[in-house]
Amino acid sequence: MSMKNIAQIEQHYHFTANDAQNLRNLQPIMEQYKDKLADKFYNFLLEISETAEFLPDEKTLRKRKETLAVWFMDLFNGVYDYRYLQNIQRIGYYHVKIKLNAHYMNSSTYLVRQFCLDILEKHFENPRERTELTSSMEKILDINLDIMSSAYREEELNNVFLSRKLENKLIHLAERFSYGLNLVLVLALMGISIGIIGLFGHDIWKLLNGHMERSILHIMGTLLMLWVMIELMDTEIEHLKKGKFSINIFVEVVMVAVIRDILIGTLEHGDSQRQIVLVGTVLVLGIVYGLISWAESKHG
Repeated sequence: MSMKNIAQIEQHYHFTANDAQNLRNLQPIMEQYKDKLADKFYNFLLEISETAEFLPDEKTLRKRKETLAVWFMDLFNGVYDYRYLQNIQRIGYYHVKIKLNAHYMNSSTYLVRQFCLDILEKHFENPRERTELTSSMEKILDINLDIMSSAYREEELNNVFLSRKLENKLIHLAERFSYGLNLVLVLALMGISIGIIGLFGHDIWKLLNGHMERSILHIMGTLLMLWVMIELMDTEIEHLKKGKFSINIFVEVVMVAVIRDILIGTLEHGDSQRQIVLVGTVLVLGIVYGLISWAESKHG
């Protein structure tokens, strides 16, 4: 299965941070009903001969109930990141592997949906509040069903394209390799940040030893570099968690480098024409930064 971007999926379902908070607020209530849901869920499946065959003994049934309870509580965890996406995909893969008809996955999701609706109606009398919570619950169930169903759609493609399985393995390997490179990048950024902190300490030492003007400007330049490293770290961590990456961070890096060059040039009384060019460069970069920010905000 091609790895979807969890942020894009949330956007397509208009799933917001407010929805995540609503679900997180529901978790204590839903936890009271997880065992009841597991009993109702598997009683439903045991009544159907096509699904009862997947539950041959009490040990298997107990294990499946525990797994369902974990999945149910994760619905209301409030954290829906890369790992959450992978977990739901694994559930879809498992259903395909045991050759469970997609119809029963859809009907089971309907059962969970109705179960949750009954709980919301029982605990929330205010219609407006109940409607908002219901919307959030409906969205996360639809997202789960979408992701799990994609495993079935892929299986249909596998039956058409013989090379699909190899292609999927290569794609999965490439995705894991890319994820590993991102982790290496985070470690590298941490190392560079430590080096900048050391440089900042050196500048402070020079300041205390009487190099007032030169040291202050160097400290300002170092602080700008440290700020950029913080931005890069935050952006990379956000990329690992949600798949987002802001192009603006590259513009920020260049702007800080140019500003630091201007500071040092001012200190050393460098070529005035070069300083004017650098100031113009900052102005152009600022315009580019503004345009990119506007485009990113417009497209979510």
